[in-house]
Amino acid sequence: MALHPKIAEVTDRIRARSEGPRQKYMDTMARAAAEGPRRAHLTCGNQAHAYAAMGGDKDALTDARTANIGIITAYNDMLSAHQPFETYPDLIRAAARAAGGTAQVAGGVPAMCDGVTQGQTGMELSLFSRDVIALAAGVGLSHNVFDSAVYLGVCDKIVPGLVMAAATFGYIPGIFMPAGPMVSGLPNDEKARVRQEFAKGNIGREELMAAEMASYHGPGTCTFYGTANSNQMLMEFMGLHMPGASFVNPGTPLRDALTTAATERALEITALGNDYTPVCDILDEKAFVNGIVGLMATGGSTNLVIHLPAMAKAAGVILDLQDFSDLSEVTPLMAKVYPNGLADVNHFHAAGGLGFMIGELLNAGLLHDDTKTVGGQGLALYTQEPKLVDGRISYAPGAGKSLNEKILRPVADPFQPQGGLVQLSGNLGRGVIKTSAVAPERHIVEAPARVFHTQEAVKDAFKAGEFTEDTIIVVRFQGPKSNGMPELHGLTPTMAVLQDRGLKVALVTDGRMSGASGKVPSAIHVCPEAADHGPIALIRDGDIIRLDATTGTIEVIGVDLSTRTPATADLSGNGTGVGRELFEVFRQTVGLAADGAGVVV
Repeated sequence: MALHPKIAEVTDRIRARSEGPRQKYMDTMARAAAEGPRRAHLTCGNQAHAYAAMGGDKDALTDARTANIGIITAYNDMLSAHQPFETYPDLIRAAARAAGGTAQVAGGVPAMCDGVTQGQTGMELSLFSRDVIALAAGVGLSHNVFDSAVYLGVCDKIVPGLVMAAATFGYIPGIFMPAGPMVSGLPNDEKARVRQEFAKGNIGREELMAAEMASYHGPGTCTFYGTANSNQMLMEFMGLHMPGASFVNPGTPLRDALTTAATERALEITALGNDYTPVCDILDEKAFVNGIVGLMATGGSTNLVIHLPAMAKAAGVILDLQDFSDLSEVTPLMAKVYPNGLADVNHFHAAGGLGFMIGELLNAGLLHDDTKTVGGQGLALYTQEPKLVDGRISYAPGAGKSLNEKILRPVADPFQPQGGLVQLSGNLGRGVIKTSAVAPERHIVEAPARVFHTQEAVKDAFKAGEFTEDTIIVVRFQGPKSNGMPELHGLTPTMAVLQDRGLKVALVTDGRMSGASGKVPSAIHVCPEAADHGPIALIRDGDIIRLDATTGTIEVIGVDLSTRTPATADLSGNGTGVGRELFEVFRQTVGLAADGAGVVV
């Protein structure tokens, strides 16, 4: 199938915009690759330090013809999604030895859980942790003894930070290894109902705790389609996973076999072999377009609208919000996974999952099929299913159809014709809205504003019964410069209750919402942020705001904002407590959310 004209147009636009930075990046990668295997340039003393604790692997490590894999791990056992990584290094080392190579843990990176820090002070470090992860991975790889790398990470900032590092070290191959989702627990819609009942005061904390523990109950990613699982989709669409690896549950023979297969492949694609596939060749304009199309087709996390520009910039590719919006216009929404539907990612995977979607989108000309991937040339292999045959991975054709059209539909009969992410612009600046879970009658909200500077103040107003009419709730001074741009996911139950009472409500914020943002229309990532004296700092209580997702506009109606003085907020309390002191330089130097809110790139 010929490539869709809009896909070609956006790709060409990105390529033209990125020409200078991309050429500079690729020239840098070519110079590094020309130096040959890393270890050949180390002194004997350098190498002795690197191999001192490696026991029986020492002879192989001193042989420059034997490929050595660097393992970058985000393991900790507080994150359910990352707890399975505890055993991965032993499995990877054994698989590498069996295939004639070696593997070493190059370093660990931090991995914080937004579920633990949601609504807490620690969430103010969450977005910045992405750039810390990139830096930490860079330190691990800087020892220069690795012919390829494997990256063990799953959740919200971890995968984007690891991609930024992988791009920076793009002259060596890299494969991302997931851990998979936890098995299904309490249905996500029931969890949401219990949260709303707690917000109303109808149930106590014991009932709430019981529901939460039944939802998050074992190793693996949370089963809703938030940022963590959107990351896994992205790695598959962009060719950095082994095909079919994303949504296989932890602790299963198939999961271990996929890890072994990825290790073998990481050895095959080094510069020492005949299939050299460095990360820089994978992460081009086409790969990022494919990733954005996957995001739209699945109704994925709005957090990726921040992370993808930062990831791309590390590879010399410049993305713009308009690219997301234009690709969304031509990408059908093919999946309904909570919060966009009732199913979880296990149900989605069983219905045909990413392999079915990639096949459909390729056949419709909505994906580039000629990209490089860690699995081989092109995306065709990613339409197949991994099978366990005699203890090893073998690929077989997928079902070729959806096995549950309440969850997964073909391109010809999607849930909606557009992907559901819209750029918003107007006299309030630029932002985005995710509409895939928002009822069509709520795509336009015009109502008076109520302005707040914290999400706690919104909750207090709700408890005091102050929301009795249609309202657009403005929560500002929540951008990266103000306080690190924490998610405002704690507002979801409150606003959902107001919406269920028959009110038209919406959120306008310079902050983030959540990978699990759902049925309440939310204009998020509004730039410039209030701390930069953006237009959002000029809004006053009672101003009529019109949020129109059908036209992509967000405006204050009937007011000349240029006559107003920007509001200010006392942000002095944002600099201390729970480690915030360490991130002052990040708050001072961070870029715009629309550009990726980057610090290191």
